[in-house]
Amino acid sequence: MEDKDGPDLSSVRQRVQFSTSESSHGLQGSETCKSWVRIRPSHYSISLFCSEHITRREDMNRLMFKLGIVCMSMMFYTCQATSNLHPLILVPGNGGNQLEARLTRGYKPPSLFCHWYPIVKQKGGWFRLWFDAGVLLAPFTQCFADRMTLFYDKDLDDYRNAPGVETRVLHFGSTQSLLYLDPNLKRATAYMAPLVESLEEIGYVNGETLFGAPYDFRYGLAAEGHPSKVGSKFLQDLKDLVEKASRNNGGKPVILVSHSLGGLFVLQLLNKNPLSWRRKYIKHFVAIATPWGGTVEQMTTFASGYTLGVPFVDPLLVREEQRTSESNSWLLPTAKVFGERKLVITPNATYSAHEITQFLNDIGFSRGVYPYTTRILPLTEQLIAPEVPVTCMVGSGVRTPETLFYRENGFDEQPDVVYGDGDGTVNMASLLALEKFWAEEKNQALKIIRIGGISHTSILQNDSALAEITGEIYSINSHVSRSVV
Repeated sequence: MEDKDGPDLSSVRQRVQFSTSESSHGLQGSETCKSWVRIRPSHYSISLFCSEHITRREDMNRLMFKLGIVCMSMMFYTCQATSNLHPLILVPGNGGNQLEARLTRGYKPPSLFCHWYPIVKQKGGWFRLWFDAGVLLAPFTQCFADRMTLFYDKDLDDYRNAPGVETRVLHFGSTQSLLYLDPNLKRATAYMAPLVESLEEIGYVNGETLFGAPYDFRYGLAAEGHPSKVGSKFLQDLKDLVEKASRNNGGKPVILVSHSLGGLFVLQLLNKNPLSWRRKYIKHFVAIATPWGGTVEQMTTFASGYTLGVPFVDPLLVREEQRTSESNSWLLPTAKVFGERKLVITPNATYSAHEITQFLNDIGFSRGVYPYTTRILPLTEQLIAPEVPVTCMVGSGVRTPETLFYRENGFDEQPDVVYGDGDGTVNMASLLALEKFWAEEKNQALKIIRIGGISHTSILQNDSALAEITGEIYSINSHVSRSVV
């Protein structure tokens, strides 16, 4: 799309609406009006309400002065044509996009059901591996887990698919596979669809200014000196997409918006490229609900299996597959963030983030220790400031696992849980880790936006959370401070 030097005012309608219904927020006497600023550039409207007691003339004058500044600023910036938006790339979290598979002659099914499931396949034998609601039925859960399993090849020092299983990610560059995990169950499996709709409302267009970067989320990255074929290819593809999106939008730098695990990939992308590249191609990095230091909940996944709250699914059926996921190891709690606090307590031992290797041994996953200590651990200890503007948007005030208690029956049973603050999945210490570690970084702009009562997944669906996200993105595009009133 051709860039323009300024806004094309002939193609833009302006409508500035002042909502002053006396029944709810009139400016009379000492009545209290609840105030809110909401910017919807796609509708070119600004609704302004006040949150002060208007009791004196100077108060009214001060308020009207502020409103005047806001109106003039917003009228100017909302006149921008959509072609002036910075291109934006969405990077999903763990399990945040569709994944397809097909079986070759080398595949050995673990049960008779897996010989023919799924019945319907696409051309070439491809079928949707993630997400397919059929795997919620016990006979097929085993098939799903078997096909999702990764194997660490010590000779290659890298992870690979199960024998006879090929996988692929479709629609790279598009938001299509991020919208719904199962297109046949849109209502139940909506992921980034609400966010994409909100971005379209402020002028973004899929394939022109809005892009998606789906990936095989089972794979992660590795420390220097260790190969990570799949993860490294994704970073290269993402880098190429950044450059292409910028080039096709008049050279404007890109806004990267990630959710959860996607934020860890984005930070690695930034730190693996020179500062000159970052300054040329990256406008801003918006990290939503990123587990910078892992999560306590991930220790439940490794110890006992985790079904995401889905009923009728035996967590032990998926535990082995979840343990083999390279990216799951990346999400184990780090000592850098969690320190010495005891995260798992059993009748025989206690484990902090310093004892993850002992924890892996004790739960019966000793083969995961070597790749964790050599490939993952050195990587998780790095949270290097990229020297491009970063906004962290986090949910808070939601009960989040903080300490896990296992009884005499061991790790095959789900633990008792003590909860703390976080977004229901990621602990607050992990969500806010950058605030602590980058405090002395003079060349790093960092902004934290907390959204109370919003969970790890609802942050992409809740109306108030979406308003915060799109408001921040709009501000980045328009250079208008959101703290103007």
